[in-house]
Amino acid sequence: MSAKTNASEPRYTFFVEWFDKQADLIRRYQLTYFLRDDTVEMYDIKNRRMFLKRSNFGHITAEDLYLGATLNVFSRQVKIAEYADVFTRNELEGNKSRTLALVKPDAYPHLGKITAEVYKMGFVISKMKMVKLSKEEAAEFYSSIKGEPFFGETIDFITSDVVTAMEVVGNHAIQAWREKIGATDTSKNDPSSLRSIYGTDAIKNGLHGSDSITSARSELEFFFEKKFPSTAIFNNCTCAVIRPHAIKQSGDIIDRMLQEGFEISALEMSCLSTVAAEEFLEVYKGVLPEYHDIVKQMCSGPVIAMEVRQENAVDAFRALVGPHDPEIARHLRPQTIRGQFGLDRVQNAVHCSDLPEDGLLETEYFFKMLQQ
Repeated sequence: MSAKTNASEPRYTFFVEWFDKQADLIRRYQLTYFLRDDTVEMYDIKNRRMFLKRSNFGHITAEDLYLGATLNVFSRQVKIAEYADVFTRNELEGNKSRTLALVKPDAYPHLGKITAEVYKMGFVISKMKMVKLSKEEAAEFYSSIKGEPFFGETIDFITSDVVTAMEVVGNHAIQAWREKIGATDTSKNDPSSLRSIYGTDAIKNGLHGSDSITSARSELEFFFEKKFPSTAIFNNCTCAVIRPHAIKQSGDIIDRMLQEGFEISALEMSCLSTVAAEEFLEVYKGVLPEYHDIVKQMCSGPVIAMEVRQENAVDAFRALVGPHDPEIARHLRPQTIRGQFGLDRVQNAVHCSDLPEDGLLETEYFFKMLQQ
C-alpha cells in the first residue's frame, strides 16, 4: 500500500539505527510514521535517498513508537534513537514515560495476573527478564534505604528467589503504575491495589514501581543494561515461546501455565532477527508448509521465551499447548492454550518443544546461545 504524502498530514518522525553486521557499522535512517493510515517510510540519511517507500506493515502501530523501541522493518531490527522533529517530541515526550515494574519473589505465583494488569492499563511491556539477585546486587539496587532498620530484611527477602523485571511504557506510566500498586505498606492500601492483593506487609509487598523519572532511568539501566547470569536450570525442562501476535495475551498464557503447575524457571523478552528465527526453527524447514510465514511472524515483534519445568516437561507442556492448528484445537481440545489464544497455523500463540530431546536444546538456544 502506498499513498501520496501531504505536508500537513500528522506524522511522527524519528531517527532510527540499524546495526549492519556484514559491514560492522550502525546505519542511520529517518523513519516517518503517518497517523492517518499507520503507514511507514524510511529515508537513508547518509546516502540522501529514500530507503523505503511509504508502506503498511500491519504490525507497527502508534503505541510501538517510543525511544528505545525496536521495530522490525523488512526483517531488519531498527532501534528508535531520537525524536526527529519538535512535533513528535512534544506529542510523545510529555505523555509517554518508562518505568520499572518489578515482581518480587512472593508474587511469582501471580506473575501472569500482574502482567495481564499492565496490558489492561493500556501499557506496553517493552522489556522483560527474570533475574536472581545476589546480596551485593540487591544492596546496590536498594542503596537508597541503606542504614534503615529494615534494610537487611529487605535484602534477604529480595534475594530469596527470582524477581521479574519489566520495562513498562505508556502515558504517565510512572505515576499510573505507582497508583495501581499502592503504598509500600500493604496495611495502608486500598484493598483493590495490587500490593494489597498480592503482598502481605511492608517488606513482602509483591511489587515495586519507580517513583520518579530519575529513579526509573537508573532502575531500568540496572536490570536491562547489566549482564545477569541466566536463571535457567537446564534439566527436566521444555522451551515455550509466546509469539509476537499473542504478546498482549501473555499474562493470561503465563497465568494458565502457572495454574497448571508448571514452573517458569527462566524468562526473557527479546526481538529475534531473521537469522535467529530461521536457526531456531530450522527443524521445521521443508516439513511445515508455513515455515517461512512462521519465521516472518516470529520476527514481527517481541517474543517471550521461557524455560518451563515439570516432570515429563515436554510431553506435559505439549498437552497443555494443544494441536499445532488452533482450529483443530478449538474443536477437539478447546481448553488448550492454542485453542484459546491461537488464530491460525502461523499465529498459533505459543511455540513448544515437540520432542523430548529438543526441550533442553531449545532452552539452551535462548538462554545460552543467544545470551553470548
